[in-house]
Amino acid sequence: MAVSDHVDLETFMAGVTKRNPGQTEFIQAVHEVAQDIFEFMEDKVHYHEAQILRRMAEPDRVISFRVCWEDDNHNVRVQRGWRVQNNNAIGPYKGGIRFHPSVTESVLKFLAFEQTFKNSLTGLPMGGGKGGANFNPKGKSDAEVMRFCQSFMSELYRHIGPNTDVPAGDIGVGGREIGYMFGQYKRLTNRWEGVLTGKGQEYGGSQMRPEATGYGAVYFLRNMLKHQGMDVEGHTAVISGSGNVATHAAEKITQLGGKVLTMSDSGGFIHDPDGMTQEKIDWIKHLKTVKRGRISEYADEFSGATYHEGKRPWDVACDLALPCATQNELNEDEAKSLVGNGCKGVSEGANMPTTLQGVKVFHDAKILYGPGKAANAGGVAVSGLEMSQNSERISWNSERLGDMLTDLMEGIHEKCTEYGEQEGGYVDYVKGANIAGFKKVADAMMAFGVV
Repeated sequence: MAVSDHVDLETFMAGVTKRNPGQTEFIQAVHEVAQDIFEFMEDKVHYHEAQILRRMAEPDRVISFRVCWEDDNHNVRVQRGWRVQNNNAIGPYKGGIRFHPSVTESVLKFLAFEQTFKNSLTGLPMGGGKGGANFNPKGKSDAEVMRFCQSFMSELYRHIGPNTDVPAGDIGVGGREIGYMFGQYKRLTNRWEGVLTGKGQEYGGSQMRPEATGYGAVYFLRNMLKHQGMDVEGHTAVISGSGNVATHAAEKITQLGGKVLTMSDSGGFIHDPDGMTQEKIDWIKHLKTVKRGRISEYADEFSGATYHEGKRPWDVACDLALPCATQNELNEDEAKSLVGNGCKGVSEGANMPTTLQGVKVFHDAKILYGPGKAANAGGVAVSGLEMSQNSERISWNSERLGDMLTDLMEGIHEKCTEYGEQEGGYVDYVKGANIAGFKKVADAMMAFGVV
């Protein structure tokens, strides 16, 4: 194929859209990566001839299955489960399992595609995958969640393994769900092996895993600020979400001398102008993990805080923003509000939380913007370290893991600056992350031939 015969970005995306009708989240994710990769591949004929990017945008396999379970009233319920194994060029498939009504094949394909690049950036030998079901654990009893998890794993176990595919937790899948699924895997296979990460420390889990994604997003933010001669200390931050990622991001911001003003859930957000202390953050952790309550209760507990129903926190003036809830939660108008209110940096704790139009606003304003595939890679990085500990039958202490997480996030930042530094010192972290993540996977795929 001559260079002149290469398809352009528009033609490539038309093909992706035709092959994946109605899968808007997946198409968005591929477009976001492709626009940077096409420029990088301009003079690299071998990638074009091998159709590398098209092969990356076609999952190795998508497994779909029925999940039947019985609720506490003896009603038979039917959900749909998936596992998307996107690419294992550099290691076993690795990525979370999500239980949420919004889960579709498109959402999981987008997450698995993103995961491929994210895992590549960590430098650890992990491919990209993602799974889940359109099951909502909210409002379900422990017994109902257990029965669903056991039914889900009764199909999934055929497709995973420590050297094949190692799932983890995600939205709606925490320690409780991982425990039920690991127990069922052991029952079915009669094997104890590191097939799931995010496990309890009593049965092979890693210290620092609960903190890793949130802490890592703040470490990446700190590295971006440091690159421009700034620091977290003394800056205000707005955070969306109130789950594991959001609370630990808030914790680390507070530890580093910043002030956290907001947190949210699907019902709305709370604004605490006094800032969140560690005591307040611990209260939110208890609310969400033990009481399984709503963030609105925070305003009843702490004077001075207000609850804003049905709204997101991006209109609150701040120096730093960390979207830690879900995809496409920060749109163009909200990005303009952040920039207009003087926001200096955005670090994504969630996966693709900013729309393409919102990302363009950040780039045009040349504020610091850390995309999820780079900024929230700390979680999967420590999951990779959990895999290593399981393989060696050892457990590392939190101090060692904390140092490793800090080094891993610094390394990811360096890879992003290598390919993303622009004239005048501005760093396009999206471009840097996309190219750095792509190159490692692409070169591995080239080594394997056409497979």
